[in-house]
Amino acid sequence: MSYNARILQLDCLEDAIEELKRIGCDTTGVEIMAHKALHRAVKLEKVNPKAANLLKQTMLAKGGEAAVNRSVADFGPEPSDVLLLGTLRQFRAVREQLSKQPWGLAAIARELRLLLEQQGTNSRHYRWGEKQLVLGRRTAVMGILNITPDSFSDGGRYFDLSAAVEQAYKMVEAGADIIDVGGESTRPYGHNRPIDAEEEMARVLPVLERLIADLPVPVSLDTYKPATAKAALQMGVHMINDVWGLQQDPEMAGIIAQYGVPVVIMHNKAEPGYRDLLGEIAGFLRRSIKIAEEAGIGRDMVIIDPGIGFGKTRADNLTIMRRLEELKALDCPLLLGTSRKSFIGTTLDLPPGERVEGTAATVALGIAQGADIVRVHDVKEMARVARMTDAIMRRETE
Repeated sequence: MSYNARILQLDCLEDAIEELKRIGCDTTGVEIMAHKALHRAVKLEKVNPKAANLLKQTMLAKGGEAAVNRSVADFGPEPSDVLLLGTLRQFRAVREQLSKQPWGLAAIARELRLLLEQQGTNSRHYRWGEKQLVLGRRTAVMGILNITPDSFSDGGRYFDLSAAVEQAYKMVEAGADIIDVGGESTRPYGHNRPIDAEEEMARVLPVLERLIADLPVPVSLDTYKPATAKAALQMGVHMINDVWGLQQDPEMAGIIAQYGVPVVIMHNKAEPGYRDLLGEIAGFLRRSIKIAEEAGIGRDMVIIDPGIGFGKTRADNLTIMRRLEELKALDCPLLLGTSRKSFIGTTLDLPPGERVEGTAATVALGIAQGADIVRVHDVKEMARVARMTDAIMRRETE
């Protein structure tokens, strides 16, 4: 006799509630058991050893598991990373007990509550007069417009003003929700030629002037230079995309705050090399968020980007793609920029112009793991990929 046994994929409370209702549980049973159906692994870094010891004991007492550095058992003085394993129900019980404890455990309880009660959505609605960008309902497509002679994929193609404006309109017609204009190639490992703010402004400002006035969608500027950002913001650019996450120049955050626009903060590193890849990316982005908030940029105006290809090996990039969902813990919309990048080329042994299928795979997987914006060259194709993936992941029923 077969019972048609299978392991269910329950990713969120909605999934658990739906499955419990499907088998006919009553309302009380659904409420009790839904939180037992979801298991989470939570990592905390550099916890006070006394707190780590008590945290472990509390988690074990509630039926969960906790891993700490072996020195904690010997009451060593060094802080320890802690890995907590349990159901949402167990974490809730642990939080209630920790909230009354010393050694920073009350703060850990608050952080666990914020982390585990997120439902994976980061809805945002940005408005600039008649232009708008809505995040959370569907994946937004950001079209790349490089005003450069040396970008890795399309350098020189849109260096002329009329060609750049024409390409922007083509991308909007193909489905772009926002156009991202860049005036300096940011290829890693020294393959780009750095330019000063004056040269960057000479490239992008004439294009921005045309696009801001005429395009029906918002326009973003890809720059980490305060002078260029300020000049563009004075012209009315709608968003700043900073590949150094506000950490390259201390003036950048303050200038953006003055104009009240959204900012994309990207993780970056001069050279690869990580002890804990996702942990270090998350830590960098948390510092960038703090810089933004201290400058007066509201958290609701911050969008994060893991920086695929920047200071990362092919293996690093593939790992990020597998574990992208971890960054949703930062509670900010997530932008993913994988388009035509070298880790696709080295995987498939293809030049930039032939990486559309590889890009499509990363876009689909990224959206499935929570990407809110995809930054792409091939707008028509990736807009279709996004719509199809949204239909699957956002539970369309039409």
